[in-house]
Amino acid sequence: MADLGAVLTTETTIRQGLRPGDLGAVARMHGALYEREHGLDHRIEASVAESMARCADALAGSDGAALWVAERDDEVVGAIGMTGEGGGTARLRWFLVAPEARGAGIGGRLLDAALGWARAQGFERVVLCTFGDLVDAARLYARAGFRKVSERVGTEWSEVMVEERWELQLHE
Repeated sequence: MADLGAVLTTETTIRQGLRPGDLGAVARMHGALYEREHGLDHRIEASVAESMARCADALAGSDGAALWVAERDDEVVGAIGMTGEGGGTARLRWFLVAPEARGAGIGGRLLDAALGWARAQGFERVVLCTFGDLVDAARLYARAGFRKVSERVGTEWSEVMVEERWELQLHE
């Protein structure tokens, strides 16, 4: 269990942009945390690594994609990304916060940064795909105005899970 005092006294910074090591750190964090907390297998880490690698050039520049990384003591403790999907739609991706950094508002700060970027880029809508076990993230999504538009039983990252799709209209 993390020392809560350390969580409250150590500053967490959030930066935008891709640095060497970020792709691996974010993919590894997904694999390790989701296996430990939700029983997911290696496919989640592979999926994150593959999708981040595919978007790396866009994430490194300003070409319709962005990544924000939360760091504490030079360690990655959270991340979120956005990619343009065409037709005025952005996709929220790779969102997670390490257990030792949760409860300090980092998830909300990351989500606010990503949504602010999407608005500034002129996107009309943001979509995201997640799974039903992530109830804390779902609360953040709902608070930000997202609504769950569909769910289905899927096997993308484990044997069986409830996959959800959420959407947010940025400009009515």
